[in-house]
Amino acid sequence: MKNSRRHFLKHSALASAGTMFIPSFLHGSSELIGAAKGYKKVVIIQLSGGNDGLNTVVPYRNDLYYKYRPNIGLKTSDLHTLTDEVGINNNLTGLKYLYDEGYLSIINQVGYPNPNRSHFRSMDIWQTASGSDEYLNEGWIGRYLDSQCSGCDKPYHAIEADDTLSLAMKGKNNTGLALTNANKFKQMLNEQDVHLDHAENENLSYLNKIYTSTQMSAEYVFDHSKIYKSKKEYPKGAFGNSLKLIAELIISQSETKVYYTSLTGFDTHVGQKGRQARLFENYSEGLKTLVLDLKENNMLDDTLIMTFSEFGRRVKENASRGTDHGTANNVFIVGRKLKKPGIYNAMPDLVNLDKFDLKYQVDFRNIYATMLEKWMDVDSSKILGKEFKPLQFV
Repeated sequence: MKNSRRHFLKHSALASAGTMFIPSFLHGSSELIGAAKGYKKVVIIQLSGGNDGLNTVVPYRNDLYYKYRPNIGLKTSDLHTLTDEVGINNNLTGLKYLYDEGYLSIINQVGYPNPNRSHFRSMDIWQTASGSDEYLNEGWIGRYLDSQCSGCDKPYHAIEADDTLSLAMKGKNNTGLALTNANKFKQMLNEQDVHLDHAENENLSYLNKIYTSTQMSAEYVFDHSKIYKSKKEYPKGAFGNSLKLIAELIISQSETKVYYTSLTGFDTHVGQKGRQARLFENYSEGLKTLVLDLKENNMLDDTLIMTFSEFGRRVKENASRGTDHGTANNVFIVGRKLKKPGIYNAMPDLVNLDKFDLKYQVDFRNIYATMLEKWMDVDSSKILGKEFKPLQFV
């Protein structure tokens, strides 16, 4: 029955006109069990385009780094030093603050076997937690929602601060909610004149149920967005606005468990240093502001923030003073209750390369397993499809 409903939603004229009256991503709903207070929250930040990890976390004592990057390699004057051998890009001032406070864990050489250098395919792999030879239709967060509830009617338990919903947030029976402005989202639904009450048509009745749950979710998110209005100065633009929305909903005690947002522009084939600098300022200051907002409102202890990108870049710079698509990368974990803050593991090995690509040392699904098992308190193997040993950062 569910398959026929999903086929109907995918192929009917009503679904194809989704932006007119109902978001096209809504093919299910979700409700988690329990009260909002005391929930462990997860915030996921995606750096889209493949951020260059080697010019993010820099082995400035390694001569090979400068050999491979004679033009774009960052000198010590371009860095915030973290240790005698490692620094971070000096446009990541906010990240340096989090490091000094003990709120940041840097996990190096994160990737997966047989890496794919296509933006779309690699992002699908990260978002579905699949192997490079698997093609899945459900995201890892969507499967988490499925594991927590069946046949529920509250999509707001996973919110993406964007106009469209990522594959990561889509489950088989349950899915998250995508919005950028709670007021406008509510108004958009209220302005639609939708009449789908056809008891004799099971598909239309099902669609009506989805629409009704969406309206309810819009009301819920709108009401919570009014409870707390942040006075912090987030960076201007879509990314800063998304972090502000996330902070306001967390501090307002929304029942939302997972928040997702992204910052685009990291495909730096040409003129990397200037572009990456601007993006890092936006990302770093936004992240620091979010953390301070949560901390000052006693919500940081229950919030874990992860930043990832779909792949890193080649070790060797290209002729355009940029870098091309690579493989392994760093992942940032931010929280107040980290077991191992600082630099979690060894810096990338620049001697043993795979055709000028880094070899991964940490499977990204071990990070997901850690978050699921140790933070969200669920059996990760049921969501990831097999056992991945948790790490020790929380």
